Order: sequence, then C-alpha cells, then structure tokens
Amino acid sequence: MRLHTAIYTALLSLPLRGVLAGNSTFSNPLIPGWSSDPSCVYVRDGHDAYFCVASTFGAFPGIPIYGSRDLVNWKLVSHAFSRPSQVPWINIAEGQQDGIFAVTLRYHEGLFHAITTYTNPFTQGLIFTTEDPYSDSWSEPILFNTTKIDPDLFWDDDGQVYLTSMGVIQQTIDLATGAVSEPYDLWPGTGGVWPEGPHIYKKDGYYYLMIAEGGTEMDHSVTIARSKNIKGPYESYSGNPILTNRGTDEYFQTVGHADLFQDASGQWWGSALATRCGPDYEIYPMGRETVFFPVTWEEGEWPILQPVRGRMEGWELPKHNKRIGGTGAFVNEPDVIDFHPGSSLPAHFVHWRFIKPEDFVVSPRERPHTLRLTASRGNLTASPPEIPYTDPMTLVMRRQTASLFTFSADVSFDPDQLEHESGLTLFLTQMQHADLSIVGLPSKNGKIAPHIRFRVMVQREFYDGVIPETVVKPIPPSWRGRPIRFQIQAANLTHFTFSASSTKRHDGKAEIFGVASAEIFSGSPGHFTGTLVGVYATTNGGNASANSYISRWRYKEDGQYIGDDAFVPYTPFIFE
Repeated sequence: MRLHTAIYTALLSLPLRGVLAGNSTFSNPLIPGWSSDPSCVYVRDGHDAYFCVASTFGAFPGIPIYGSRDLVNWKLVSHAFSRPSQVPWINIAEGQQDGIFAVTLRYHEGLFHAITTYTNPFTQGLIFTTEDPYSDSWSEPILFNTTKIDPDLFWDDDGQVYLTSMGVIQQTIDLATGAVSEPYDLWPGTGGVWPEGPHIYKKDGYYYLMIAEGGTEMDHSVTIARSKNIKGPYESYSGNPILTNRGTDEYFQTVGHADLFQDASGQWWGSALATRCGPDYEIYPMGRETVFFPVTWEEGEWPILQPVRGRMEGWELPKHNKRIGGTGAFVNEPDVIDFHPGSSLPAHFVHWRFIKPEDFVVSPRERPHTLRLTASRGNLTASPPEIPYTDPMTLVMRRQTASLFTFSADVSFDPDQLEHESGLTLFLTQMQHADLSIVGLPSKNGKIAPHIRFRVMVQREFYDGVIPETVVKPIPPSWRGRPIRFQIQAANLTHFTFSASSTKRHDGKAEIFGVASAEIFSGSPGHFTGTLVGVYATTNGGNASANSYISRWRYKEDGQYIGDDAFVPYTPFIFE
C-alpha cells in the first residue's frame, strides 16, 4: 500500500465521513499531531476531568498537559516544563532524540505527579508536581538517580511508592527526596527488543505489569504479566501481545506504549501512541500521535484491549463538555492570531530548545499587531559550521495536527545584509526542514536586495528520493513596501506546497515556489517527533542585527484522514 499522490488526491473528492451515530463512537487520533508516549488519568476530586501528557524531547515549553471533560475534546491546559530552571540541560540537547523522554502522569492525594527522564549526554530522573493542572506553576523537579528511561510511579496500599523503569526494573522511591533503592529485575517481557514503557496497576488482588516491546516502529506491541506480589515473580499472559497492529494492513501502525485508566463510570480505557503510515511506513509527517481505545477488564481476568483503528466504538462516552480550565487551545482549534497589544505568544507555540525572550516581542510600539523577531546568528541548520546546533534560534512553531492543513503568515522584512533571512518553515529536525523566506542576496547590480527563496534541507543518508531544487527569485517591485503572504499547504497526503503572494494586490493569486514530498519529513533521524510549522529569522552567522515583523498568523485544518478512504468531518473555517 504505497501512498501515491494520485490515489489520495482522488480521495479528497469523497464525502467527509467520521464518527458513527450515537455517543459511543469516536475517531482516532484524539490528540493529533506529535504527541507520543501518552500517559493519562481520570481525576474525580475537584476536577471530574481527564488529563494526558506526552513526550517533548528538545521542545520548549515541554511536557504538555492536555485536559478533557468528555474524552473527545482535548485542550492544552498547561506545561509541566515551562521554565528553563526546571531542566537547564535542554540547551545542550543537540540531537532530535535528546531531552525529555516518556512521561508518566499520576494523581495521588491531591497532587499531580509527572515523572520522566532527561536523556543525552547523561540521564537524569525528574518528578514535577502541582495541585493545579491548569497553570504552568508546576514545581521545580525532584531529582532521582537513574540510568533508565520511561519511569512509572505506583502507590501500594501500605503507602510505599514504587518506581518501575525500562528494562524492566523496579525500585522504591522517596518522593520527598528522590532517594531510590537498589534496582531489581521484574520481568523481561516476551522476547521483543526494548522492553520499556512499564506501568503497574493493582486489581482484584493482582499486580499487573504492562509494558511495550519491539521498539517504537513497526514491531511495536503491548504485553502484560501479573503477580500476587509486586516484586514478582510475574506470570506472562498466554494471549500476549494484548495490543499491536504489526503484520497488518492497517493505516494506524507502530501501536504501543500504552496506559490504562478508568472513567467516571468505572469503565476502563487505554491510550497509546500510533503512527498513521500504513504498512509501508514511508509517509507519516505528524509522527507518533495519541490514540484511545476501550478496554474490557472483568474481575480476576486479563484486560482485553480493543485494536486501534481510525473509527472506534465501545463504552458510552461522557456527555459532551468543552468547559475546562487552562489558557491553551483545543487541539483541533484553528489559529487566528493577530498579535494584539497586551497579548503573548499562544500556549501551544513551541521553540526548539531555549530562546532569547527579547527576540520575540508581541505588538511592539513601532509596529502594533505584529510579532517582532530579532534574527539569531544561529539558523535552522547550524550552518556555517562555527555556529553550534545548540545556539538559540529565533524560531517559533506549532504542531501539524491534521492530514490536510493550510498555514500562512505575513512577513515584513527588508534585508540589506547578505543571507539575512526570515520566513516560514516546515520543520521536523535541524536536519530535515523546508523553508520559504525573504533573504538578502546579490542583485544584478551587485547590491544586496531582498529575494524569495524556497529551500529544502535533508540528509541524503536518511532519504533516497528526489530533493526539490532550491528556487530563488528577486521580489517583484510591485510586491515591495508591504508584507508578503507566505503559505504552506498539505493539499494531499503525500506533498506539501509552498507559495507566496503580495498583500498589496489583493487579487488572491499566489505563486508556487516549491513542492516537497512528505516522505522527507517522515522518519530517521526524526521518527521520535513530528512536523511543526512556524516562522523564523536568522542572520545565518552574520553579526549585524535584523528585525522581521510577522502578522496575520493563520492555521486551519482542511481534513483528517483516518484510513479506509475516510476523512473525519471538520468545520470549515474561512479566514478574514
């Protein structure tokens, strides 16, 4: 099942279809876009809400906390990691797979706990806590020593707290100090590589140990064992794996790293990561996303997890309710951002590692209703080589959350220095991104003048397809004097289109500068994350300063493909 452009362009003519009738059906992914390694809880006390967390690696702010009242409408309510002081090492996380790994979210006696590890060039355990999940006021972390990732917290009936990690190993932990006991082995799994993502549950007198095996790619799966004693020995379930899509033709693949929780009615549910790629595992720009599934768990029996599909049905869903705290947006909400005076960057915007806050000014006095970007020396590719990867970048982005989308922003930039640049980017890693920008380049008379440039950066060892040619054109005189509207669009499942138009003419005509395959933005060295879209400004190593002004930021979903020739219904949104 290779994703050919013609096939999926034809699919766009089909009527949009999604959830079935009734309120016991839904469509995956419920948290779309890069949201890997999910962990979820239901909290009754004072909240009556569901909360989930996801991995963020080198992104900042990190560790997003999503909240929902109905298990369908998910909103970004806070970040557990919102201050550089909490994880200062993010600034040395050079690789795309460095930084904050899988997080487990738990609630105990009025306190939320988000436990994780920072990884590379060393591993450090971290536990963040808060009483208020709707605020970024999560604590400075309690540190604990570990060499493993994917930590889980479990409180036993006697009050003892257990830490279970990749391997699968277990320790006791003091949550006040971070002190841990010597680790001991629990269960090696069923033979798959990388036994990881463990979670402990106690039910009907048994301790259930659920883990992921097979790596986070096409052999990913979920297996389970149980014991009457938390320290084991653990009996492996004869029906393992209890969740996987490996070896199938399903559109949702790499299913694993699951967590289980109960809803307000006591019914069991599960969350997991999955990749919308089909069995070819070639095109999946959104990376690993969060999917949900009903779970049947009878007394004294093993849990039965419903296989992950685009359309799901099972337990009756809670009543529709979008009233939940937090200052972030719902995950499928469009961006209509005009950078009003007194506003700040939206909560769902992210950076790659830490930034210089003074390089991002909302509605500056000299140009209200814009975002002023002060160009960084560091650029998206760490080129020239004397600029380290970890140099701060003037770069701000949001996740791609739909199969089909349109993103645009107006850029006002008049460079008079060589290679001073500002524009839009489709970004997976510093090795894999495509940019459409205004850049200072020599004109025919030898003077530096603004040009429009489309350029794709990719490491050849990770992609053997066609790399689009760089396109450079002088800005037409008729376009000068006003912002230029840049646009990135996924009009089908296989390619992105980059275009530009003058805001001076108002004729709606846009010039296409380039088309890039979505395969470039899928996979190594970027399969841990997913595609983001945003704006940037850089001097490309130059020492002179330069300001760019961004206005009319717009992002809208145009369609969500869930397999079986079906698109989830979406509400059309027309921008002014």
